[in-house]
Amino acid sequence: MDDPNYLALNAAYKIIPSPVGDLQLVAGDHGLLAIHWHNAKPKSARSPKLVANDNHPILLEAERQLQQYFQRDRKSFSLQLQLIGTRFQIQVWHALQAIPFGETRSYGQLARQLGNPNAMRAVGAANGRNPIPIVVPCHRVIGASGDLVGFGGGVKIKAQLLELERAATVSTKPSQLPLAMAAGSGSFKG
Repeated sequence: MDDPNYLALNAAYKIIPSPVGDLQLVAGDHGLLAIHWHNAKPKSARSPKLVANDNHPILLEAERQLQQYFQRDRKSFSLQLQLIGTRFQIQVWHALQAIPFGETRSYGQLARQLGNPNAMRAVGAANGRNPIPIVVPCHRVIGASGDLVGFGGGVKIKAQLLELERAATVSTKPSQLPLAMAAGSGSFKG
């Protein structure tokens, strides 16, 4: 992210293990800033100054809630977030947070929800720039055909996250799952 406010931050980070790979949690003074796959190539070479801090209270709480999520003991997050982006990106990220656990939405559905049905590509671009995956659940967004498309952690991890949520949901309506899951094929197209 090239926002000067973002680059000027002093941020703490912590690496945690997870079922979808090691995650780097990043926090600023006012909340969780980012979650990155630890060994993934960064999307942008520019980032705030990062200092390792395994005892930062925001990072400890994020770690606790993520562990609960992966253990199927948490369906929503109550973390303090420090979202930095354009007004439109932040609107999309808030819309992502409104997608219920275990459900999915298409880019078109999100665009309509935001009052601009023609903004599917812009919604997709904002979804792809989401700095806090899992907590801001961009993995719950699928293609119009029901296919699993695009995810910063990879489509395989997106499928893992959706399966974790599906398995943790007692009564899931087939119409809320990706088409491949609803049809019972168990396979995903990426």
